[in-house]
Amino acid sequence: MPKFESIKQLEKYRGKLLSSRKPPQVLVCGGPGCLPMGSEEVAAAFKSQMKKRGLKGKVVLKESGCQGMCAKAVKLMLRPQEITYQHITAEDVPLIVEETLMNGRIVDKFCYQEPDGAIKAHKSKVPFYQGQLPIVLSRMDLIDPGSLDDYLAAGGYQAVQKVFGGMKPDEVIDAMERSGLRGRGGGGFPTGRKWRLCREVPGEVKYIICNGDEGDPGAFMDRAVMEGDPHAVLEGMIIGGFAIGANQGFIYVRHEYPLAVKRLNQAIEQVRKVGLLGANILGSGFGFDIKISKGAGAFVCGEETALIASMEGQIGEPHPRPPYPAVEGLWGKPTVINNVETWANVAAIMNNGPEWYAGIGTENSKGTKVFSLVGAVNNTGLVEVPMGTTLKQMVFELGGGIRGGGEFKAVQTGGPSGGCIPKQFLDLPVDYDSLQSVGSIMGSGGMIVMDEHSCMVDVARYFMSFLHDESCGKCTPCREGTGQLLEILTAITKGEGRPEHLPLMEELCATMRDASLCGLGQSAVNPVLSTIKYFRKEYEAHINQKKCPALVCRALLKYTVDPETCTGCLACVRECPANAIHGEAAEPQDIDQELCVKCGMCQAVCKFDAVKVES
Repeated sequence: MPKFESIKQLEKYRGKLLSSRKPPQVLVCGGPGCLPMGSEEVAAAFKSQMKKRGLKGKVVLKESGCQGMCAKAVKLMLRPQEITYQHITAEDVPLIVEETLMNGRIVDKFCYQEPDGAIKAHKSKVPFYQGQLPIVLSRMDLIDPGSLDDYLAAGGYQAVQKVFGGMKPDEVIDAMERSGLRGRGGGGFPTGRKWRLCREVPGEVKYIICNGDEGDPGAFMDRAVMEGDPHAVLEGMIIGGFAIGANQGFIYVRHEYPLAVKRLNQAIEQVRKVGLLGANILGSGFGFDIKISKGAGAFVCGEETALIASMEGQIGEPHPRPPYPAVEGLWGKPTVINNVETWANVAAIMNNGPEWYAGIGTENSKGTKVFSLVGAVNNTGLVEVPMGTTLKQMVFELGGGIRGGGEFKAVQTGGPSGGCIPKQFLDLPVDYDSLQSVGSIMGSGGMIVMDEHSCMVDVARYFMSFLHDESCGKCTPCREGTGQLLEILTAITKGEGRPEHLPLMEELCATMRDASLCGLGQSAVNPVLSTIKYFRKEYEAHINQKKCPALVCRALLKYTVDPETCTGCLACVRECPANAIHGEAAEPQDIDQELCVKCGMCQAVCKFDAVKVES
């Protein structure tokens, strides 16, 4: 690949790529959901079979980024037909090669199947993909993330060409402001406004940072983009560096994402070699470079001042603001920090225009948002939808409804600091303002769906346990407040709750929200306040009746044996770790409540549904 010293050279090379890309393609998903399910073995099987059947050079095999439906791993995309296959193993590959690649026939058993039995073979027909509007995820099932050629052929670095082809920094910032893009990392601050503030601060040295420290349980949006489309992040950062006058950028990635680090480093080396990073990019006179900075995995380092402290070699703790990083950030210099998804939107906005982007979404929440849709839904995975899409559409159309035919109970948005939204708000549009109005947040895009088997008191306890562990401890309201809330919630789940605990927690949450130093402590109250507000009856059942309606809180459960259905097979006796079950063979068994540790093993091994649980 040549070194591009001008826009003309880059465009000429792109033209050659496009004219030579004709063969059909098999794209094996290499996303976070498919890798542990054997996607590498599937790819190896395709390579072997294609060689054996004489398809080498006639069909192109690639490993793609995340293809979205993680519940259906391993996923395949067959192009140009856009046939999508699911639940593929290496043993299935010979049949796919024979039927689809050799003879052009669709294999129904690998296709998405509707509840009524209807087969959906093509991506555009699968409900999970309908209603989505991929911008950030638009190339995830189209390119090999390790190939710069693939990214260029898909329109990559055209936005850099456009910017360096005559635009001024202020014009770039003006376009970002008119687009309405808000930071996708959780705070939702207008991106263009942040860039302009930083540009207007005097000083020759400024920095760009990409926040890839994604720490929310169940969230993998940024990870998927860094692993599946790393050049999109780099392109956005190059444009951002030009706009604010920064010559150095950093990508802060948590150490639990080794593949993301590998792909980003590979992409950085690729663009350095061709002159898209370094001095005098495309003959523009502007120089910019990017380095990787690895974090130790502390949740609080997702907060921008704590992230900066970590990069500087200090303890990852937040600092009071102002001054904001845009004025005084990394090593005391003006710094723009945006998260992975924000940077990945930049090139699309520059290519298509700010008015195009501003025409998507709602009045105060423009564009699309990527969510990791997980929990009690049939179609878990990565989705990208226009802002304003309702929760009902997310759960029941894209998500395919509640797994096992259960009943929807709540959805938690915004990560561990988000609120739990009950079913009466299913028609709520998903945007910054609407979520805040019901006590939740957008956050970075985690969305956890819960059914009737979820205990909302225990849910609040779980998230508070996480937040207490991840609190840096610098400020008293967060350090002590999360600990006290966790202690009270734990007591309630053990049947030790008292009526005064509810107003006490509400008062404590108000103090934390007003007095905590950073967003972690201020928003840590959301799981508690939202569950008390919308599921107060569950709290009262735990406190007043010592019962858990969802049959989750172990200390409040009681296991018994139904003598009418027990056959005396002794399976429960053999598996009971406490030797709490007694009785003769072929006779009904009895559970000693004093000895029972309520592990549920007896119910799990009973084949006759004789073990009952109640609260």
